This record gives sequence, structure tokens and C-alpha cells, in this order.
Amino acid sequence: MIRGFDVSENNGYLDDDFWQAAVDSGCKFVYVRCSWGNGHEDGEFRHNVQMAHEYGLLVGAYHYDYSLFPVTTAEHARKCAAIIADSGVLLELPVFFDLEDADGWKERNGYDFSGDNATAQCRAWIQNIGLQTGVYASYSWLERAVTDSSGNGGAPIDWRALDCSVWNAEWGNTDDIRAFVWQDTDQLPIGGRFVDGDWMYADSLFSEN
Repeated sequence: MIRGFDVSENNGYLDDDFWQAAVDSGCKFVYVRCSWGNGHEDGEFRHNVQMAHEYGLLVGAYHYDYSLFPVTTAEHARKCAAIIADSGVLLELPVFFDLEDADGWKERNGYDFSGDNATAQCRAWIQNIGLQTGVYASYSWLERAVTDSSGNGGAPIDWRALDCSVWNAEWGNTDDIRAFVWQDTDQLPIGGRFVDGDWMYADSLFSEN
């Protein structure tokens, strides 16, 4: 497995010292948030991609979504693709769709917490992004059930039927889903900061490094 991490504007401005520390710690890749919601570009997207490439890291991206229905998800996917195209950046790794509800927005706005709805949203994303892509979610949503903060909901995302890359968020010592990317912590120390730490199984991507 190859070590990496993910960042967004929520991590603030990441300077040369941070990126050098990431390389020195053995990281080989980074996932950068490119957008969120209805076509909002992450304020540090272009800077983070540029810096990652300057320090020899492979780069992927992710979109944090705020949509309730697949038709809206499809629109968000097209806007995400437009942001990436407009930026002119090169991405060597997939663009992941993050449909979770970390801040409770979906729960407050009447989201249908069912596996069928979440799977349909993932499919809408895949069919409209027009780029190499995949789905990000917690192990619970992928294997147990899509639920709100009170545990209400039912059935997991049918990720196997989607036939795409998976980014599994699961704290602990083992990745129960052998995903393309496994996020195992939000406390990876790099350059005096704590960031989300990830592993990737695609060893062949780094065979020449």
C-alpha cells in the first residue's frame, strides 16, 4: 500500500514547508477537493494541485456534494467537470463523489436515507462527470446502511453494481473493503498539521518512482 492524504480549503493555505514535509514522510499521492455543492470551486484547489505536482505527488480530486435527488446530482457532476476543465489542471487519479452528510445538511433538508436513493445518486454522478471517477463513503454506508445521525435509514450503497473505484472511510487497522483508496485517519501528522490520511493499493502507478 502507498501512503497519501487529502486536503481542502478547510486545511488553510499549504505552503512549501507542508508539501516538503509530505514528501519527506513518504507520501506519494494526494486527493484535493475541487468543488462542493452546486458548482462551488474549492478556494485552494488550483494552488494545492500545483504544489502537489511541483513536489512530485500524483493528484486526484473529490467533490463534496449537497444534493437530495439524482437529477440534481447529475447537474453537480457536470459543474464539477467544468471546474476541472476551466482550471486546466492534470489529474492522474480519479475524481471521487463524496455524498455523505458530515454536517447534517441532508438530514435537515429531508434527504431520503435509503440505499436505493444513494445508489441512484452515485449512478447519476458516474454517468455525468465524464471523467475517471469513483464513490467515497464510510464503511457503514457502503456495507451496512445509509443512515442519518439517529440511525434511521436502510440498506447500503450498492457499490458493487456501480462498477467504479471506491474510496472507503474506515478508521482502524484493516480495510474490510479492498478499496482503491482507504481513508484510515483524520490525524495524520504532516508539517505540524493533522490531515486525513489515506492508503492506495495501486502500486503499479508508482513503479517508476
